[in-house]
Amino acid sequence: MPGYRRPLYRDDAVVLRVQKLGESDRIITLLTRRHGRVRAVARGVRRTTSRFGARLEPFGHIDLQLAEGPSLHTVSQVEGIELYGKRFLDDYPRYTTASAVVETAERLTPVEQEPSLRLFLLTLGALRALAEGAHASTLVLDAYLLRSMGVAGWAPALAECAVCGTPGRHGAFSVPAGGCVCPDCRPPGAAHPAPATIDLMSALTSGDWRVADGAETASRRECSGLVAAHLQWHLERALRSLPLVDRG
Repeated sequence: MPGYRRPLYRDDAVVLRVQKLGESDRIITLLTRRHGRVRAVARGVRRTTSRFGARLEPFGHIDLQLAEGPSLHTVSQVEGIELYGKRFLDDYPRYTTASAVVETAERLTPVEQEPSLRLFLLTLGALRALAEGAHASTLVLDAYLLRSMGVAGWAPALAECAVCGTPGRHGAFSVPAGGCVCPDCRPPGAAHPAPATIDLMSALTSGDWRVADGAETASRRECSGLVAAHLQWHLERALRSLPLVDRG
């Protein structure tokens, strides 16, 4: 239609994924603050003369202007707020952890343009923590997975029985049942993690980094296994990036 201009809007976003399109363009998958997950075409960003190609790399926090489209939007302006990926591109443990974070964020937003501010803030916080390196990358990942499952309504029960709700510390953990289970509700095949492992999961969920940072290696490994199993049970399909994470 002559003179038709597509509506523009501005938002800040985390870059989740980039894909090649044609000879010089890319499709950028973004998790935005106010508009949820969106996909947009960035024209010409693979050319060496591109004004903003370097700002549209995975793990970056950016401010951008988008033109709405019927399926894909179009990036018209972009400014880097904090390009976290540059801080750990050569650090395999942190890079693979960040990859698992952004893949999880994409999987937990199956509907495009459905706002999820809590997930956006969690994703941004996890990438910032990885860039700062204040905590072990595996702890950052497990904290992110536990909290993002909470946003999705899948948080494992840790302080009560997942089946009957009886409060207290329970010694068994069943992924299909939804978390810790009491002796009366314990299904066959339930795991029996060490008490310190459940304490670590609780600390990561609540943000008690004093307890989390002091956890022993065995507890960290057992925690990671339970968290990954719980997430992938609910996603019903494995994360591609999770097996690549360096558990050290």
